Amino acid sequence: MPRFAANLSMLYNDVDFLDRFAAAARDGFQAVEYLFPYAYTPTQLAALLKQHELQQVLFNAPPGNWDEGERGIACLPGREAEFRKGIDKAVEYARVLGCPRIHVMAGRVPLRADPAHVHSTYVANVRHAARQAAPHGIQILLEPINGRDMPGFFLSRQDQAHSLVAEINEPNVKVQMDLYHCQIVEGDLAMKIREYLPTGNVGHFQIAGVPERHEPDVGEVNHTYLFQLLDSMGWEGWIGCEYKPARGAAAHATSDGLGWLKTWL
Repeated sequence: MPRFAANLSMLYNDVDFLDRFAAAARDGFQAVEYLFPYAYTPTQLAALLKQHELQQVLFNAPPGNWDEGERGIACLPGREAEFRKGIDKAVEYARVLGCPRIHVMAGRVPLRADPAHVHSTYVANVRHAARQAAPHGIQILLEPINGRDMPGFFLSRQDQAHSLVAEINEPNVKVQMDLYHCQIVEGDLAMKIREYLPTGNVGHFQIAGVPERHEPDVGEVNHTYLFQLLDSMGWEGWIGCEYKPARGAAAHATSDGLGWLKTWL
């Protein structure tokens, strides 16, 4: 049966971040993910995971200057030293948190950049990240992200991501298959799952309703069908709930919108 992880960067945003662990556990989640842990110490977060009997299943490596619009630096020539320092930090957090996956955001392609140089920079950086993470049993994930939400993002398609996994050629590099982004860019979700899941190169799924990125029972995608498909194909990994509650930051907005989840808990 599919297992769902609460994305604490998106959900329970009516309470302080550190209080979201308890809220997720109360609603029956057994795992969490989020964008970035770096505003807190790893021991602080590990204590919350232990207190609420939660698993940490995913977070992102440092993305560059997020507040200034950067969305990863893996593809940016000239930022290699910063990238490597960020990977060292992410691996240390993952070790303390017992987290087996780190998402490395590709970044936005600089204007007038040489595409071949951008590509080779990305491949070299991800390969380095994989080799740093491998001794600790940590996977490095690549996520295609739609250009509507992140214009100019280096990586947007599933076939592109799987081609990069083959080129990087490190066994702990996997694809983070976000069905929200995939629907916007490509559609045909069930066939994409049938095509790529058997390769063994999918390390994580994420979901959100399309087009507004609300609960998965809101919008144009039949997630129940997709969950049943994943179940029938033997998916035993996690599905991250990376969506914005339809009621926004209203009190209990996340909990009130979890009717879709009750069948699967």
